[in-house]
Amino acid sequence: MIDDNEKLARIKLNAFTYLRTDWAERMIEVFGSAQEILKTDAQTLAERGGMSVKTAAELLREAHALDAEKEVELTRSAGGEILFLGEENYPAKLAEIKDPPFVLYYRGTLEAVGPKVAMVGTRLITPYGRRCAEKFASEITRCGAVVVSGLARGVDSVCQKAAVELKRPTWAVVGTGIGRCYPAENKSLAEALLENGGAIISELPFNKPPHAFHFPRRNRIISALASVVVIIEGKERSGALITARLAAEQGKDVMAVPGNIDSLQSGGTNMLIRDGAAALLDTKDIIDFIPYEERFGLDTAWLDNEDKKEFVNLTEQEKQFLDFIKDGEVTADDIVEGLKMPVQEAAAALFEMEIKGVLACVDGKYSKNKF
Repeated sequence: MIDDNEKLARIKLNAFTYLRTDWAERMIEVFGSAQEILKTDAQTLAERGGMSVKTAAELLREAHALDAEKEVELTRSAGGEILFLGEENYPAKLAEIKDPPFVLYYRGTLEAVGPKVAMVGTRLITPYGRRCAEKFASEITRCGAVVVSGLARGVDSVCQKAAVELKRPTWAVVGTGIGRCYPAENKSLAEALLENGGAIISELPFNKPPHAFHFPRRNRIISALASVVVIIEGKERSGALITARLAAEQGKDVMAVPGNIDSLQSGGTNMLIRDGAAALLDTKDIIDFIPYEERFGLDTAWLDNEDKKEFVNLTEQEKQFLDFIKDGEVTADDIVEGLKMPVQEAAAALFEMEIKGVLACVDGKYSKNKF
């Protein structure tokens, strides 16, 4: 049991930008507590901690600059909590990894029921990647799993939006403090995520701004919380592939969506498959990789129904188009004439449905996507 004063000291110690948990635990063992570490001077900390005086001085400066009591107040005012490694309420899957977060902040709730599936990928999402992200995220969510991602632009946002649109929980592990939203355009998505029983998670102080160092580090948390890790799209050198590597190191199964060999954004996923990752072709593939004991309660029977090909959350106009097309092939002119609508309106709607992946267009003829 960690007493309140020691918790405050650990919150302050956690403010150091380059803190590693193994170092923090070793120093607590050497000095007896985080409180004692903060009472020492830079020279002593450097000598006993095996670091330079400059690093020790910076650590103490950042730690003492943080108001730990205010951190607790801000977190609780935002509907959140702060968890500490070693305590009973700390997530078990995180505690098992090599470098678990020393301190963990979260808003919302961590009580979402169901296996956790990490789904990540490039910020520079292609129409194909968007289609795959929407399909797999919505279907695995509908089955009862919880999507874990990073609330970043591109694949992450698409996956988490798919869960939110189904009014199901999703967890976002962010590279800032939980008091910030980055990127800013995802603020409404973050709010909706919390409203639907999800969580925003970070190991960083409440108002910590984004830093390039934070994002690769947070990827180990995404993979650790999940039972299986899915990479949708990503270049051969990308953050998504860092997540895949960390997942493999943690003993997690990694799946990747295959793509066109000419697409830069599929270069990383194709490479992962070449090197042994499972190719993700159908949502049932994800189910197969979820540990058997975690599948209890999942609703997967509907996956065998052809109706799953119908995309969720269609507009009335999109439903009208699908009813008109049925299982055949039609041209844009057919739709304009058959539905008595302006050419520009029909063209815009068809383009949007193709981007969403609802329709496929071959040689100028539109049909329901058989993806």
